[in-house]
Amino acid sequence: MSRWTHAAHTRAAAKEITRMAEVVAGRDLTAPVPTCPGWDLAELVTHTGGVHRWAAYLVDGLAQRFVDRAGLDPGLPEGRDAYPVWLAEGAPLLSGALEGREGGTPMWAWGADRHVRWWSRRQLHETVVHRADAEIALGLVPEIDEETAEDGVAEFFDLVPRVRWRDGVRELTGSGETISWQAGTGAGRLVTLTPEGFEHEPSGRTGTVTVRTATAGELLLLVWGRRPASHHVVEGDAGLLAWWLARAVI
Repeated sequence: MSRWTHAAHTRAAAKEITRMAEVVAGRDLTAPVPTCPGWDLAELVTHTGGVHRWAAYLVDGLAQRFVDRAGLDPGLPEGRDAYPVWLAEGAPLLSGALEGREGGTPMWAWGADRHVRWWSRRQLHETVVHRADAEIALGLVPEIDEETAEDGVAEFFDLVPRVRWRDGVRELTGSGETISWQAGTGAGRLVTLTPEGFEHEPSGRTGTVTVRTATAGELLLLVWGRRPASHHVVEGDAGLLAWWLARAVI
């Protein structure tokens, strides 16, 4: 049985925020972030911390409609040297909002699960991926807890159909072709393309194309476009995998 609950996602998100703040503390925030083209570390930090505060605002008020993040003041400090501390301060702000609401409480979310619990899960994986972005920018090797990564991969496939404003996502259809995503640690998912879109499920089966990574953490970085498929073992129709990766972008 999965350990993931609203409370568990909330606690894990707070830990990841603190961890990301520690990664960037004392670093040159003008360093470019290759996995987020056009951003430097300062922009990565301000984006991530801003999203945490936006999510806290929405959850605290149980927002029933979209609120534009650009209209909120994130309280960003004037000096870049204070950005890591500001990022870390987002952990108790976000946790306080999430802990103050039951996970099953209805509210607006851009995902399919329009409840408070969607936000605790989303903020965990938002932070995990952006912490990895920071580490990659600094020449570090991201390490991601395997259970966290496995949940993050499943969440990614849940999210993709919700970004229909992207032309590529609307093209993710087929006639039964399958893409198998397998981690050496045992985590695996199977995507099946249908005329209406795609379905995904936990599975260890091979597919029309199968990609194998060493860990679920590497699988998470692959689906989010942080590592290329060339870093891993690809069996079968490599063109199908490349086609998917070019379109399944959030």
